[in-house]
Amino acid sequence: MRILTTRRISQLFFFLLFIWLCVVATLGERWWQLRGWPINWFLQLDPLIGLSVLLSTHTVYAGLIWGVVTVALTFVLGRFFCGWVCPFGSVQQVMGYLGGRGMTFARRIQRNQPHPAQRVKYYILLFLLATASAGLLQWMLDTSQPGILRTILLVSVGALALTIIFKHLRNGRRAALVITLVIAAAGVILHLTQAQPLTASLQTGLLDPIALIYRSVTLVLLPLVDSPVKIVSETPRIYPSAGLIGLLFLLFLLLSLRIPRFYCRFICPLGALFGLLSRWSIWRIGQKTDGCTDCTRCEQACEGACAPAGKIRTSECVLCLNCLDECGHGVMTYHTQLSARGEQIIPDLDRRHVVAAMVGGLAAVPILRLDGHASANWRPDVIRPPGALREDAFLTRCIKCGQCMRVCPSNVIHPAGLQSGLEGLWTPLLHFRIGSSGCQHNCVACSQVCPTAALRPLSVDERMGRGRFASTGPLRIGMAFIDRGRCLPWAMDTPCIVCQENCPVSPKAIFTRTLFQPVRNSVRTVQTVAADSLVLEKGDLQPEQYGTGDYFCRIGDLRPVPIITNTHQKLILSVKDDLPALDRISGRTIDILIRLQQPYIDPHQCIGCGVCEHECPVQGRRAVRVSAENESRTRAHKLTLS
Repeated sequence: MRILTTRRISQLFFFLLFIWLCVVATLGERWWQLRGWPINWFLQLDPLIGLSVLLSTHTVYAGLIWGVVTVALTFVLGRFFCGWVCPFGSVQQVMGYLGGRGMTFARRIQRNQPHPAQRVKYYILLFLLATASAGLLQWMLDTSQPGILRTILLVSVGALALTIIFKHLRNGRRAALVITLVIAAAGVILHLTQAQPLTASLQTGLLDPIALIYRSVTLVLLPLVDSPVKIVSETPRIYPSAGLIGLLFLLFLLLSLRIPRFYCRFICPLGALFGLLSRWSIWRIGQKTDGCTDCTRCEQACEGACAPAGKIRTSECVLCLNCLDECGHGVMTYHTQLSARGEQIIPDLDRRHVVAAMVGGLAAVPILRLDGHASANWRPDVIRPPGALREDAFLTRCIKCGQCMRVCPSNVIHPAGLQSGLEGLWTPLLHFRIGSSGCQHNCVACSQVCPTAALRPLSVDERMGRGRFASTGPLRIGMAFIDRGRCLPWAMDTPCIVCQENCPVSPKAIFTRTLFQPVRNSVRTVQTVAADSLVLEKGDLQPEQYGTGDYFCRIGDLRPVPIITNTHQKLILSVKDDLPALDRISGRTIDILIRLQQPYIDPHQCIGCGVCEHECPVQGRRAVRVSAENESRTRAHKLTLS
């Protein structure tokens, strides 16, 4: 079997496996629905996600240890993940093949030449890692919480700084020395003042290829494909902001028609990490002899633009093995020796750009948080799913992968736009107008599938406040508020208790207070009295207008009598004990009253599930809306003393 056939089988297998894991991330009773399938496996294999979470939280989440296996295999095989496993890379490779059909040999050579812009992905990687590790310096210098890991890191960073200083003093590079001393001085000032201007934020998921393709497939492609057939979801799935996600995904695919693996070559931070690690790989692509004829057939088929015909750029080789298949002289091989024409084992990066990327990453989060969206100026309409950590901690873990949105059975978890600032783009929040209901009270699916514990795993007992969690009560994700200017009983003299009827907690968090209000222009004069009805002087009523059970007839000082129904001139009453009084009202005026049950919220019972908001009959801006007040995850948002 040809080596290319083996590679294509591997790519097809892992791509189909990825699609399968996206499809089965569905709650239900069918055999293929969520039944312990490892739906996060590709995310767990991604070492960039594991490294970023480690830097931003100073902890290792168990599921992400799979990334160590990927790193170990990279040290042995090179960038195998990019060429043999990554589903996004496989899709781009197909697009590159389609774009290259019909091209001349010279044109294919031209589009596969190394380009200086291939260094951009390394700067993106450094920027994202610096953003994730922005709080690491403060953590290391925090002497109030002793720890051996903190001490080891502090000593290591100090040793590295001293090495840089002595190296550049020896080489006479004063600029680098000044930069190092400035950073060191900033660290000392930070330590002495105990201020915390630096804080971490996990933005890796914006550009990480695995998170990107998860987000694109589960929030865009699956809903599009499934909406006509309704196999994966019984009702069409809707996701605000999915349009932008889909357009970016489509853009990267279209660019791959012109330049093979465009995203891999110029943007992919995971590929940049693998490129740095492949410096130490045991097996590598190269020329085994010096007999190359410079036919450049290898370069016209190269997926990584790594110049295999000359001094090969090891960090750019995605291990597609096209060069081995194209070489008609048997010069190209995959072995443990250096290439006969030499290798460029590390990318040629500009020091100023490296420093700019790292400093930019360190400064990015404080700048993004100047608006206070993660602290005092928090947005009440940013309602996170059950189990979400405190907002600043949540933003150090969420990779915007969309897994919680995909698994949500009621389709109320959606990617954020700019509600929580640019930092919170595509993070999950609840949108109760959309979907089949509010956040189901007995559902903890989203917290169970989160790959980084941005949503901590919950049990049903903890969510509902049962068993050993009875003392803390049910988990609250927000609280409902009545907008009296839009509520039908409050503002429109229209009976409605939909929110109270659908409230899922017991005792109900929504209760009503009843009052009787005169219907506008409803004063009528009685002409005659029958056994159980009143005949009015004017016949201007709409038949059955008052037959809903919410209308009453007030006769003088008597207790309001329920109206069963009406004709154009007659009111039929439920008179019962009031029958004798009807004999004395001929010629008198009556009022027609409407019984209104006006809703109120009990803050001690409301859990913010949003069922009331979803079911509210007032379309557009609902008359009852949930906000993040009183959520369990942030004590500062608490409304009540108890």
